[in-house]
Amino acid sequence: MKEKLIEMLVCPSCSGAFIVEQVRYEHGDIKEGLLVCTSCNKSYKVLEFIPRFVDTDTYVDSFSFEWNKFYDVQMDILNDNDESERTFLWKTGWKPEDMQGKLVLDVGVGAGRFADVVSRWGGEVVGIDLSYAVHAAYKNIGRRDNVHIVQADIFNLPFRPETFDHMYSIGVLHHTPDTRKAFHAVVPLLKKGGEFAVFLYGHGHYHAFSDRWRRITTKLPITFLYYLSSIAVPLYYVHKIPFIGRAAQFLLPTANWPDRRWRWLDTFDWYAPKYQWKHTWPEVFQWYKDEGFGDIELYQLEKESSLSQVCMRGRKM
Repeated sequence: MKEKLIEMLVCPSCSGAFIVEQVRYEHGDIKEGLLVCTSCNKSYKVLEFIPRFVDTDTYVDSFSFEWNKFYDVQMDILNDNDESERTFLWKTGWKPEDMQGKLVLDVGVGAGRFADVVSRWGGEVVGIDLSYAVHAAYKNIGRRDNVHIVQADIFNLPFRPETFDHMYSIGVLHHTPDTRKAFHAVVPLLKKGGEFAVFLYGHGHYHAFSDRWRRITTKLPITFLYYLSSIAVPLYYVHKIPFIGRAAQFLLPTANWPDRRWRWLDTFDWYAPKYQWKHTWPEVFQWYKDEGFGDIELYQLEKESSLSQVCMRGRKM
């Protein structure tokens, strides 16, 4: 943990300021320590460079497994491509100049694919996650001066109101117990005039079958489902067969990325999470309106996808 992060943090119980005790440094950062609230005296550990505001990953254990197993798959810097950067562009509408010099909150950092983009675009990014994906994120980008990784609960985040210039949550809010409440929980952290971009699953015809499969897959042991999801690797070639391929994809939807690791990852990502809500764009648009946002924009996809998606951004008025 970098010392400058301490100034951004407050106690999630009482909003008091922190002092750091029992500090052990490594490479100039706080590797181990204790964040002690000066108001209520509650304390939180810093372990392996990451401040921890939760004791368990509760309902997101599949993501703890997923992002530490597939930590490198979607990282542009580790794969010599710009897939995540292009995805960030068309899911948020932001350009590099929009991030320059801004303090940005990544709500659900995962392995850090989009925080990497914001960091390279000149923003200072704080990535939060309830899961132990924070280990993968720190491994990938955590040593950068403009990156901070925090393990915390989206419904009880340790930041003062109006801390961040911009915020985004790409593919995360719909994996919480209540997407609308998760949206509401983070809005106070955004400054007036700041922008909040979200990507959420929408309703689509493929969900009819995948949702039935999920009644089974979400109850399977995670390791077993991990190996079972590898069926997406050979099915990629089956899906290229006329008529048969389309039928197979409809009855058992799997990811169809050319990269075999990516389609394995995305298939596991679809069938493993405990929660997976779907929403419509008018519904999400109303959330923005109810929370006092203006300049609300809906972003259309650049390419066809097997999943209906809602990509929206608004400005806090």
